[in-house]
Amino acid sequence: MSQSIVKIDNLVKRYGDNVAVDHFSLNIEEGEILGLLGPNGSGKTTTINCLLSLLSFDKGEIEIFGQEMSPVAYNIKSQIGVVMQNVAVINTLNVYENVDFFCGLYIKDKALRKQYVEEALDFTGLMEYKKYKPKNLSGGLLRRLNIACGIAHKPKLIIFDEPTVAVDPQSRNAILEGIKKMNKQGATIIYTSHYMEEVEALCSRVIIMDHGKNVANGTSAELKSTLINRESIRIGLPNKSPEILNGLKEINHVYKIKEDGDDVIIKCDGGEHNLVHVLSYLTDNNIPFGHVTTELPTLNDVFLEITGKELRD
Repeated sequence: MSQSIVKIDNLVKRYGDNVAVDHFSLNIEEGEILGLLGPNGSGKTTTINCLLSLLSFDKGEIEIFGQEMSPVAYNIKSQIGVVMQNVAVINTLNVYENVDFFCGLYIKDKALRKQYVEEALDFTGLMEYKKYKPKNLSGGLLRRLNIACGIAHKPKLIIFDEPTVAVDPQSRNAILEGIKKMNKQGATIIYTSHYMEEVEALCSRVIIMDHGKNVANGTSAELKSTLINRESIRIGLPNKSPEILNGLKEINHVYKIKEDGDDVIIKCDGGEHNLVHVLSYLTDNNIPFGHVTTELPTLNDVFLEITGKELRD
């Protein structure tokens, strides 16, 4: 049986008349990488701040490692690492000194701290930059320094808030691979991001928040299975006669046909081998066609379906 690492029960946080977190509940088991998603203003950051006891809240209970969380629960806080979206390092210290400072908040033994700092620098690929000041680092290296400062004390629970914002593809790949490695080494991870492809590739489970509530919970595959549209087939079709379009609509699992310029988009609500069935219909009836592409739903499709497509502030 996996141990519950984080348990949030019926959390409510108000700012005057505004309910930022509305009876939100969450359970994270040991070893999970949980993707916590939501549009701007959905309550993600407020929930994390309540989880860390940086904010008081109006109602609910929060437990971490089976113990009640509070502002003075230093034994719990010492086992948590936080890597926030805004880089938080000390500009007057070099790379090594920064990691040593943040690690020293939790690890007092000098020999052990030295070992942990060097391991964090090795882990993030920063050892050759250990004498550099933050101002001399690229954006990707600065993000990696931010991570090293947050994980050097070897926390059991790590919270990553948009860790790959505005970094190059190489740095993004290094960060994501590092997170996977930390998880394999035993860390439980909460990961927030607006990059849905990262969440889909990285997270074992996803929760979507909106208006302070938990509106979806499951694996990426489980969430995608809730969509009506399970496959979109685009075909170049010069002849779009009503007879041909009606014939396509009669194919099993086809629920919608949309004309788009020289193409038709065929939407399917499930089933297998939909493309084979569509192409068989066209070839059996000697109907000429051009290019063919097929697209399966993504986590981004789920996100937009649940939270809407209107712009948020």
